[in-house]
Amino acid sequence: MLYKDWLIEWLELYVKPTTKERTYKKYRREAEMYLLPALGDHDVRELTAVELQKFSTSLSERGLAPGSVNFVVAILKTSLKKGVSLGVIDRQYSDAIVRPKARKSRISCFGKDEQKKIENYIMKMRRPYLFGILISLYTGVRIGELLALTWEDIDLKKGTMSVTRSCHDSWVENRYVKIFDTTKTQSSERVIPLPRQLIEYMKVVRKQTGARFVVVGRTEYGAEIRSYQRTFDTILRKLNIAHRGFHALRHTFATRALEVGMDVKTLSDILGHKNPMITLDRYAHSLMEHKTEMMNKVGRLLG
Repeated sequence: MLYKDWLIEWLELYVKPTTKERTYKKYRREAEMYLLPALGDHDVRELTAVELQKFSTSLSERGLAPGSVNFVVAILKTSLKKGVSLGVIDRQYSDAIVRPKARKSRISCFGKDEQKKIENYIMKMRRPYLFGILISLYTGVRIGELLALTWEDIDLKKGTMSVTRSCHDSWVENRYVKIFDTTKTQSSERVIPLPRQLIEYMKVVRKQTGARFVVVGRTEYGAEIRSYQRTFDTILRKLNIAHRGFHALRHTFATRALEVGMDVKTLSDILGHKNPMITLDRYAHSLMEHKTEMMNKVGRLLG
C-alpha cells in the first residue's frame, strides 16, 4: 500500500469524524503541503526509521520552525500508529524520529499603563462594538469564545458568564464566514464570575444594542474574528502601543490576576485550563514580583 492511499483514508475515516472541522482542515492542509509530496508515493514498507528521519530533517532545512516540524511529524506518527493498530501496516518506525526542540514562546501582555490607555480609549469612544475588549481584559476569554457569546450566556443577576461554545472564520465560497463550534477543549466550557464593575457596563451595553450577541457586528451573528482583530490593531496604532495579538488580552488578565493575589487553581478554572500546572507553567514569570515581595519579608529576619 502506498502511504498516500492510507493517509487520505485515515484523514477521512478517523480524523474528520472525530475532530473539529477546522482541525481536520489543518491536518489536511499540512498533509497536502508536506507529507504527500515527500512520502506519498512510498510504499508503507519503505518508511524506515532512516527515511522518516530524513523527512523530518528536511523540514527543518526548509526553514520550518521547530513547532511546525513537530506538528507535521505528529500527523505522520499518528497516521502510521493507527495503521499498525488496525493491521493495515505491519510495523512503523516513527518513534525513532528525533525532532527539533521547540523553544517555549514568551508570554506577551500589556503593561499596566498600556492597559489603562486601552480602557480609557474604549470608555471615551462609548461604542458597544469595542466593549468586547474590556470583557477579554477582565475575564480572560479567547476571541473565539468572546464573539460567540450571546446575552443568554450572561446572567446579570447572578453575575456570571457561561462559556459553552466558540467560533472561527472559515473561507467559504470566496469569502470568510463566521462558523460556530464547541470550545477549544472540554475544560474550556466554564462559568466565569464577573467583576461587579464589569456588570454595570454590561447592563448599559445590553440596553444600547438590544442585539442577541454581546459583541455586535455587521450581521445578526455579531462581530467576525478577522474584522475584530483589525479593529484592535487599529486601536493599538492610534494609542502608539506596540503591536500584540488579541490573545495578549487573555495573558494580561492572567498576569493582573496573579499580581492581585488570585490563587493559581482559581485562575486555572477561569481560564479553562485542564489543570493548574498548565497555568503555573505558562505564567510563572508573572509571579516574580510576588516572589520578590515574599523573599523580602523573609529577608527582614536578617535585620
